[in-house]
Amino acid sequence: MRVVALEEHFSIPALVKKIDPAVIAKRGFKGRKQAPGKPSLNDLLPEIGEVRLKSMDENGVTMQVLSAGGPGPDLVPGAAGADLAREMNDQLAAACAKHPTRFAGFACLPMATPDACAKELTRSVKELKFLGAMINGSTDNRFLDHPSYDGLLAAAVELDVPIYIHPHLPPPAVHEIYYSGLPDGADRVLATAGWGWHSEVAIQTLRLALNGTLDKHPKLKIIIGHMGEMLPVMLARLDEVSSLDVDHLKRKPSRAILDQVWITTSGIFSQPPFIAALQTFGIDRIMFSIDYPFAPNAAGKKFLSQVNLSPSDMEKLTHGNADALLKLKA
Repeated sequence: MRVVALEEHFSIPALVKKIDPAVIAKRGFKGRKQAPGKPSLNDLLPEIGEVRLKSMDENGVTMQVLSAGGPGPDLVPGAAGADLAREMNDQLAAACAKHPTRFAGFACLPMATPDACAKELTRSVKELKFLGAMINGSTDNRFLDHPSYDGLLAAAVELDVPIYIHPHLPPPAVHEIYYSGLPDGADRVLATAGWGWHSEVAIQTLRLALNGTLDKHPKLKIIIGHMGEMLPVMLARLDEVSSLDVDHLKRKPSRAILDQVWITTSGIFSQPPFIAALQTFGIDRIMFSIDYPFAPNAAGKKFLSQVNLSPSDMEKLTHGNADALLKLKA
């Protein structure tokens, strides 16, 4: 069966070195512990070739849609950030061109300079044939609902491509209040993949709904990962508790999200969250992803082997929904 995975990552170390190390450290990036006997992320992330393809073949992944892992151009303001985004996108396009049936790309954008984002997204889609963009969390304490990003959202609508909202490290002030004072290691886990990443994307998505941004751009298409970033279990409660206080929207908050947001399975390989996502968003809005190389392709293969869906619904999960949203051709 054709399997498309669309939250899969890469890096270009030579370009990351152009970013001031002090800026990278201030944003909270630290080295990760390496599991004994496992391949290094520093080796896997930059490799877009035979090693990656071999792992895909061994685990039944037909295509990866690639996006840049941080640190990235969102840390660099002005023309330098725009230039860095352009370089990263050009190099990704060159890598994809070598294996056009196996790799495709999401653009990275100079989010620290909102006025440059629409231009780079348009170039990436029209010239590089990218399928949309991935943005990482907040930038300078701004989320996508900030008015400065209205031009970017309008461009995504005009181009008819989605924006994938990916987690980022919490800003220093948030980290200090929510995640400090814990044993070393526990703070990182809680702030990132154990909880913080997912709550942050959920908040950004909810802000798009509650601020009226989705109403303003009703054709905007958003993707979020990790089985919906905890939103499937909260949408009904959100509608219930907001009914008396939120009267400026054209739709219930849950309706706006269900109308305009797609979710992926990235990094979550157990059945309960998948069932919640399925019952809330429906099979037509769920797309398979793995989160390679932060999660192994083998985990994604095992997850698919355990999913109990009809053949037609399995086709939607593994490739049909992604093909339709991203306009992919088998």
